[in-house]
Amino acid sequence: MTPAEAAVAELRGALPADRLIAGDADGLEPYGRDESDLGLFPPDAVVRVRTAEEVRTVFAVATRHRVPVVPIGARSGKSGGSLAVRGGIGVSLERMDRILEIRPEDLTARVEPGVITGRLQEAVEAHGLFYPPDPNSLDLCTLGGNVAENAGGPRALRYGVTREYVLGVTAVIPTGEILRLGRRTIKGVAGYDLTALLVGSEGTLGIVTEITLKLLPRPRHVGTALVVFGSVGDAARAVSRVLAQGVIPRCLELLDDVSLAAVARTAPGRFPAGAGALLLVETDGNDPDQVLGEIARVADLVSAEARGEVLVAQDEAQRREIWEIRKYLSVNLRAVHPLKLSEDVAVPRSAIPALVERAKAAGAGRGLAVATYGHAGDGNLHCNVLYDTPAERPAVDAAVAEILRAAVDLGGTITGEHGVGLAKRDFLEYEQGPEVLALERRIKAVFDPLGILNPGKIFPGG
Repeated sequence: MTPAEAAVAELRGALPADRLIAGDADGLEPYGRDESDLGLFPPDAVVRVRTAEEVRTVFAVATRHRVPVVPIGARSGKSGGSLAVRGGIGVSLERMDRILEIRPEDLTARVEPGVITGRLQEAVEAHGLFYPPDPNSLDLCTLGGNVAENAGGPRALRYGVTREYVLGVTAVIPTGEILRLGRRTIKGVAGYDLTALLVGSEGTLGIVTEITLKLLPRPRHVGTALVVFGSVGDAARAVSRVLAQGVIPRCLELLDDVSLAAVARTAPGRFPAGAGALLLVETDGNDPDQVLGEIARVADLVSAEARGEVLVAQDEAQRREIWEIRKYLSVNLRAVHPLKLSEDVAVPRSAIPALVERAKAAGAGRGLAVATYGHAGDGNLHCNVLYDTPAERPAVDAAVAEILRAAVDLGGTITGEHGVGLAKRDFLEYEQGPEVLALERRIKAVFDPLGILNPGKIFPGG
C-alpha cells in the first residue's frame, strides 16, 4: 500500500462508514476544485467530520502515515486554499453546520464552521441583531472559511473584517491537541492572542471546529446612493474628502470605466455622458433623519466631481436595484470576455488612481483589458484581467504578477481578503521580506511539526 492507501484503510476502521469518501473519483472530484480557476486537485479521500474528536482521529492517522491533511469548506475560495495539491485526506466541515446558540443578552453566537454566513445573518436578525461581515459569496461561503481567510466585504469600511467579530474558537492542531482559545466576554487580554493568530491562517495551523462570534444591535435604517464620476481619480478624491470630513459610510464601492461599461448593458437606467467611474454609497443607523442626513452630506461633499445628480434609493426595491449593479458585475464582465482572473489587492486610498492606471497598463501591454472595482473606502480593490481563450493564460498570469508587485510598490498588500493560498504564495516574500517569512515558517512548525496540514499554501516553494 501507499501511505495514503494505508491511511484510508485505517480510517475505514476508525470512523462510521458514512464519514468517508474514497475510491470514488466522481465523489472526490467536487472536493478538488474551488473558485480560483487554478485547476483540479482531488484528495485521495474525504472525511466528512462531525466532531472535533473525529478531526483529531484524522490527524492521528495522517501523522502515523505521513500524509497531508487539507481542510475543506464550501470551496468558494479564490486563492486555492482548500486544494489538495499533494493529495492526502480532505477534511470536509460541511456537516458541522449547526448554530449552537444565539445569546441576545450577551450579543454573542456560537456556531460550527459549516454554517453558511448568510444563514447566520438571517438567524441573528430575527433577534434584532447584526453580524456585519458580508463577503460577496455570503449565500454560499461558510463561517469556517471566513475565519480561515479573515473575510471582509463591502461593510468592512465601517464595521471591520471577520477578525473583529471572532471572540474565540475551538481548533484541532496536527499534534493532536483540541485547543479552546479566546473567550466569551467582549474584553479579555490574558495571554497571547492565539485566536487572532488562527483567524486568517488559511487552514495551515489548525482546523476550527467551533466559533464564538460577537454580534451588534441591528441598525434599523439604511440609506443607499449611486454617484457617477468622470474618472477614477475624481471618485478617489471624493472618497478621501468624505472620510476626512468624519463621515464613515458602511460601504463605499468603486467601479472603474471598464466595469461601468459592462454593467451598463443591464443597468436599470442610463449613465450620464462622460461617465468614467461609479461609487455606491451606503449609510446606516437607528435614526432615519440621521441616515438621510449622512447621505445628503455625502452628496454635498462629492458634488464638485460628480457627473449628474446623486441617485438616492427611495425604497427597498430601488436599493436592491442599486446593489444588483455591484452583485452581478462579475456576470456582466463575463458577457464581454468569457474568462477572467481576479486578484484582490489593497493600497492606501490615496494610491487608488495609481493602482488602477498601473493595472490597466499591465493588461494593455499584453493586449488585455483590466476591470477594477471593489471597496474604495478601505482601498481593497479587485483587479480583473479579462480574456477570451485559455491560450492567453500565460499573458494573464504575467499581468497579474505585475499588478501584485505594483500594489506592494504603492504601499499596499497582495491580498485584502481572499488570502494567499496557492495563487499568490510566490509573492509573499516580495511583500513581507525574508525575515518575516522565516518567522512565519517557525510559527507554522510549532503547530504542525511534520508539515502535514495544508502543505503547499502561503509559503513560496510550497
